[in-house]
Amino acid sequence: MLEVFAREIPGMMVKDGTPLIIGKIQPAPYSIGASDIDMALKTAKNLSSDFKNDSQILSEDKFQENFKGIKAIITGPTTLALSSRIEGFYNKDKKDKAIIDLAWALKKEAERLQNAGAAVIQIDEPFLSTGIADLKTAKKALEIIVHDLPQPTSMHVCGSISEVLDELLKFKVNIIDCEFADQSKNLEALENINLKGKKIGFGCIDTKTNTVESKEKVAGIIKKGIELVGEENLIVDPDCGMRLRSREAAYSKLKVMVEAVKWLS
Repeated sequence: MLEVFAREIPGMMVKDGTPLIIGKIQPAPYSIGASDIDMALKTAKNLSSDFKNDSQILSEDKFQENFKGIKAIITGPTTLALSSRIEGFYNKDKKDKAIIDLAWALKKEAERLQNAGAAVIQIDEPFLSTGIADLKTAKKALEIIVHDLPQPTSMHVCGSISEVLDELLKFKVNIIDCEFADQSKNLEALENINLKGKKIGFGCIDTKTNTVESKEKVAGIIKKGIELVGEENLIVDPDCGMRLRSREAAYSKLKVMVEAVKWLS
C-alpha cells in the first residue's frame, strides 16, 4: 500500500523496500490505479451478468439496497508521509507540508479513479489510530482529496480507534471504516456515539489469519453492530485487506461474511 504510490509519485522513490521523499511532491502524470479499476469492472461483469456499476451508492439519507460497484483505494497522505524517510526538499519540520502536497497529488489520482468507473473512493489512513499523526493536518489533507468528488467517500482506519473515533467522525467523508472482528474496545466505542450522519464500515472478518470463521460467529459480531448503531448505518466488510491471506482463505472468509448477512436478513 506504500510502495505502489511511492514508486509513481514524482518527488518520491523506493529504495531497499523503504519509501523515500527526495524532492517536491507532484501529481503523477498518469493514474496509478485506473487499470486495476478497469480490470475489476471487467472481472465483475464476467462473474455476474446482472452486474451494474452504480456510482450513486448514497441516496438522501440511506444506501440503495441493490448497490453493486467497485471501490477504489488510495493510501492516505498522512500514512504515506509518516511511513517514508525524508531525504530531500522537506525537512523534519516540514512534514506537514509534505502531507499537504501528497494530498494534492492524491486528489488527482482520486479524480482519475472516479473517471475510470470507481463507485466509492476510499482513503486508507491506518496511522490515525497510532497517536503519531496530527489529526488536524490529516483532516485538512483528506478534505483536499475529497473536495468536489461526486462519488461517496470512505476513510479506513485500522487498529484501536476507541480514543479517536469521535474525531474521525468529523472528517468529511461518508463512511468511517474500522476493524471490529477482533477489537472489542472498538465495539464499545460505538456505544451512544453520534455518527454525525455517517455510515460505519463494519469490519467483521479477521484478516490477520487464514482461519475461516463460522457463519454464526460473524453473524454475532454483525448483530452487536446493529444493536449499537442500527442496521441502516452499517456497511459490512472485512477488517482490513486480505493480500496476505491465501486465495482460498480470502474467498472462504468473504463467502462466510455474505452468508452471515443473508442469515441475519
